[in-house]
Amino acid sequence: MSLPWRVVNVDGVHYRTIWTEPDDPGAVHVIDQRELPFSFSTVRLKTVNEMATAIGNMTVRGAGLIGAAAGHGMALAARAARDSPDPAAVMTAAAQQLKASRPTAVNLEWAVERVLSVVGTFAGAALVERAEAEAAAITDEDAEMCTAIGRHGVPLLEAIYATTGETVNVLTHCNAGWLAFVDHGTATAPIYEAHDRGIPVHVWIDETRPRNQGARLTAWELGQHGVPHTVIVDNAGGHLMQHGDVDIVITGTDRTTFTGDVANKIGTYLKALAAQDNDVPFYVAVPSSTIDWTTRDGVRGTPIEERDPIEVTHIEGAVDGGGTALVRLVPEASPAVNYAFDVTPARLVTGLITERGVCAASEGGVRGLFPECRTNLRPGSEE
Repeated sequence: MSLPWRVVNVDGVHYRTIWTEPDDPGAVHVIDQRELPFSFSTVRLKTVNEMATAIGNMTVRGAGLIGAAAGHGMALAARAARDSPDPAAVMTAAAQQLKASRPTAVNLEWAVERVLSVVGTFAGAALVERAEAEAAAITDEDAEMCTAIGRHGVPLLEAIYATTGETVNVLTHCNAGWLAFVDHGTATAPIYEAHDRGIPVHVWIDETRPRNQGARLTAWELGQHGVPHTVIVDNAGGHLMQHGDVDIVITGTDRTTFTGDVANKIGTYLKALAAQDNDVPFYVAVPSSTIDWTTRDGVRGTPIEERDPIEVTHIEGAVDGGGTALVRLVPEASPAVNYAFDVTPARLVTGLITERGVCAASEGGVRGLFPECRTNLRPGSEE
């Protein structure tokens, strides 16, 4: 049973970012985030290949949503494997294809392995039933975790407001909102909670080059919910901190090691350095599905996705008269490189906001909230 669709309205209609329809079995529906904010459309996905493509080309993106999409991708694979003479081989091939679509976000592999562990050696209708039930559970749990992150994170904003009596200015990077998850988001969850409680809050939104997820997505969804915000260029964050215009930084994460190192959208590390230099608290919203229990050193051990350089050399925007256009930004002969993520060392992180509470960005802090989880270090790592 799906949870209520709590947060964001799209022209007055409530949406999650991924869903199934009872009268459309064997299909998964998602919001096409490539089209936002210029138009709103949804996509119907029916095969593993379509789901892997949607993840890879960022029709769906963001750690939690990638995990939910991967879970549903495995459910689509189960339908394809239902009548196969070797369903296990079909499921294994689907798992490999989905894992390869976005290598940095740990939620993807976590969700794929979770479905595989549940379906086991089942075949036929039972295989489909178990896979679809697990995909639905992953989706609902993501929404629940984000709701809890909002509940545990809002006291940080309440404390600032109680001290200053003025609007709380939050700086965020990329999009860790409801578009990046199933509902609520992570970095935005405390913001939505504060706004809904009547706490005056304003968000500085980094544009987040090269794909501009802040300018295009975070600004759009905050606007849909009525949260005051201002879009800034990526390099303005430090300036605002120097002049006392940022009370707190909250970002999301695509992979956080059990020792507190945070892999997030490229540019996050620089925000953390600026925050430390200006005594601005820097928090990261971390659902447990994003914790990497196999890596101790995030800087050296996190796989960093490199995307197509065209995202750096070109930019898409709306044009007068309607529609969009892709334009070149750099000389035609100039090469470009496109690192999608960087890693912020735990020493620069004030705290982690999880669905179980706020903890220090350290092994002790993480293990204190998740004592039942154990490390499973990859070969070559040291405990």
